[in-house]
Amino acid sequence: MIRLSPIRLIGEEGEQLGVVETPDAMRMAQTAGLDLVEVVSDSRPPVCKIMDYGKYKYELSKREGKSKSTGHEMKEIRLGRSIKIDPHDVQIRVDQSRRFLIAGHKVSITQRFRGREMMHKQLGEERLFQICQDLSDVAKIEMAPRTAGRQITLVLGPDKAKIESYKAKRAQEGKEAEEDLAKLEAEVAAQNAAIAAKEESEDKADDSKSKKGKGPKDNRASNPVDDEIADLLGEA
Repeated sequence: MIRLSPIRLIGEEGEQLGVVETPDAMRMAQTAGLDLVEVVSDSRPPVCKIMDYGKYKYELSKREGKSKSTGHEMKEIRLGRSIKIDPHDVQIRVDQSRRFLIAGHKVSITQRFRGREMMHKQLGEERLFQICQDLSDVAKIEMAPRTAGRQITLVLGPDKAKIESYKAKRAQEGKEAEEDLAKLEAEVAAQNAAIAAKEESEDKADDSKSKKGKGPKDNRASNPVDDEIADLLGEA
């Protein structure tokens, strides 16, 4: 039973109904044939939502059962083989990482380098540290960016206290969302597979070029790799 009044009310469809007296909110729920459920108790006024409580409990128990059966895993997010990844694509991967973290999974984020990009690996490190900042509201650093071969990897873990605070804020904004983790995992798997296939294709192309050998030196010709790096750094 909800003892405090007034409350901040969220409608059945997630719409904000403002601050109302508890008896009025209960009447609204009864008229709709639904229940009035307190979803954030430690705010003032408390946040309540009109919903089917039985259905809500069933869905919650189903998600908890799935979580117990599958356990929490390490999820891999690849940024691609080049540090010239589009900012929009980086944001997609940040959003994917956030969803995994909120579900309780650790996330490893990997940036690979092509050719002479290794000379500028600080750009990859800066990107990963920015991702740490972007996810700092739900995550903690399990492993700081670490270089191994031609890649650099960051590992983030879920921060339970921050995640609860994040969920409470979302609930207050009426933005509760059900996560379809199976769909997310399939999306990331396809994304990583596409990156791996591109890496394999580029490796074969690089091997083919190296087997052909170098032609006579021509000081007038520019090095395409140097041009690529110069363009990346805005030096062209």
